[in-house]
Amino acid sequence: MQLENLIGAVGISHMVVRPGDTALAHGSGDMAILSTSFLITLMESACNSAIAEILDNGESTVTAKIELEVNNPVGIGSEIQGAATCTEIEDGILQFAFEIHDGDRLVAAGRVWRKLVDRVNYLAKSAALAVLSQQAPRD
Repeated sequence: MQLENLIGAVGISHMVVRPGDTALAHGSGDMAILSTSFLITLMESACNSAIAEILDNGESTVTAKIELEVNNPVGIGSEIQGAATCTEIEDGILQFAFEIHDGDRLVAAGRVWRKLVDRVNYLAKSAALAVLSQQAPRD
């Protein structure tokens, strides 16, 4: 893959907020508004959508860092859309700028850094670490 083809790639993601998607339902807050974890999921989905057709077979990315600024709450029944644009690549790290909107209203914005990985090697590392974790003495 030629990394320069990723610069400017745009991905879109959307969701309708259900009662189970709220901070109250997830235990991350005490109000029936969209849980922040779903904002992150929507943003990651948009990033993946932006580059899915460009990556070679066997390549993937994993989140390395996130900067998120939440501007407005989102209630049950709202349909939100996220857009992510790949803006920079340095040392195998892809940087994305993203925004999430509820209609014209900006809900959240920020940046995401995703590390380019070999899928098989990364999954093998994950499996090996899981085995080691299960073998570790427990108190």
